[in-house]
Amino acid sequence: METTTVLVIGSGFGGQVTAINLLRRGITDVRILERRDFMGGTWCQNSYPGAAVDVPSPLYSIASEPYPWTRMYAEQAELRAYTEHVIDKHRLRERTVLGAEVVAAEWDGEAWCVRTSDGTVHRARFVVNASGPLSTPVVPAFAGLDDFEGRTFHTNGWDHDVDLAGKRVAVVGSGASAAQVIPAIQPEVAELHVFQRSPHWVLPRPDRVFTPLQRRLLGLRPVQRALRTAIYWKLETRVIGFKHSRRLLRRVAQREALRHIAAQVSDPELRAKVTPDYTIGCKRIILSDTLYPALSAPGTTLHDRHDGIVRFDATGVVTGSGEHLDLDVVVFSTGYDATDGLIPYEVRGRDGARLADFWHEFPRAYLGTTVPGFPNFFVVTGPNTGIGHTSAIFVIESQMEYLLRAIDAVLAADAASIEVRPEAEDAYTTTIHREMEKTVWHDGGCTSWYRSRSGRVIAMFPGFSFSFRRLARRFRPEHHVIASEGTPA
Repeated sequence: METTTVLVIGSGFGGQVTAINLLRRGITDVRILERRDFMGGTWCQNSYPGAAVDVPSPLYSIASEPYPWTRMYAEQAELRAYTEHVIDKHRLRERTVLGAEVVAAEWDGEAWCVRTSDGTVHRARFVVNASGPLSTPVVPAFAGLDDFEGRTFHTNGWDHDVDLAGKRVAVVGSGASAAQVIPAIQPEVAELHVFQRSPHWVLPRPDRVFTPLQRRLLGLRPVQRALRTAIYWKLETRVIGFKHSRRLLRRVAQREALRHIAAQVSDPELRAKVTPDYTIGCKRIILSDTLYPALSAPGTTLHDRHDGIVRFDATGVVTGSGEHLDLDVVVFSTGYDATDGLIPYEVRGRDGARLADFWHEFPRAYLGTTVPGFPNFFVVTGPNTGIGHTSAIFVIESQMEYLLRAIDAVLAADAASIEVRPEAEDAYTTTIHREMEKTVWHDGGCTSWYRSRSGRVIAMFPGFSFSFRRLARRFRPEHHVIASEGTPA
């Protein structure tokens, strides 16, 4: 069986950045496996109404691939166009196998054997999992859901064949995707019921459309780089509040969020429902100027956790207050299995060790990227690499600093494999969770998807993003075993 040098699983930004960097490094034997019948990841998959990025576009882009964005916060169509531009520019389609859903990956002592759902086995020296943390949508197991005769779908797989005009619609969830969907569909539906487990803090969205002149200027590399740098450092200051000063968070950001509620929500009952009881930043902060007006609009009802869905039946739902609501369409905006289900297929490393067993207590990895006992296996956007204040692409590019040095170390030594030492991973993970105790994500008083079943915060990195990049840049050979044979000494 032919052995590929690097097999990349996933074609979103993580997979694209990996492939581009490998090609620039002169490693041209790269293959990408994509489970869907199209490339591009998040911004090609998520096409729900109102979909847009919540990080300024000049920063939410690949550093080496600037783009003449039309607005500060790009909408889905433009994000998709950017994604397609990057894919086509680097000719990644010809390296990609579509419809290749990975179901298992196993180290055979010399290479990885990756099996897809159609039974095909791909063999590779190195595997980079770039499936992404927000790729496996979750729908709660509501009683009676199968009995409902209306239409249902998750925001991750929006059904564009369903016409919502004049319909009775429920949106289940109140997070980032719901906050974009609700204002987008509210004007056209007859009734809108929003089911909120807990409210999010919402801040104004400082969006703007760039003028033709501004777009031309942004096409100049020095201007683009200067704007990107300014945005980066402005956003980076948020870590001071998230980790070092709850008082600052409450005095600045939380006060602004309370003013936003006061300005946009006049009804006292609704105002109480949308006001969180935890410190801002504990859950993802939403940027929106349109959410509160949509929730306040005639025909919209916000149901809180005391009035949530008890069960479905053929025609709708029964709520906690005992009311039956007739519904035509239910939209689930209920998030993803982003912590415990970080990798959606079975991985077996050295001597048949299961990654699921190593992650039984909670997902963990050295630099969020490598795991002891799993040679030549790397995870992009792995445990504790999430960033709540800046661009996820910056962190992906930071992981490349480590990943490429690790692969270089193997190729330069003409070795067979590299894996992190258990004591190095343990020391790194211990430090991460010790530092996490200082953050608002740990003790801000909320329950969020940032935590795994263990209660540990798995999604986020507890510090400045430039600190993570500095760690990733400093490749430490003593933290690794580089083996000349399939089994390390």
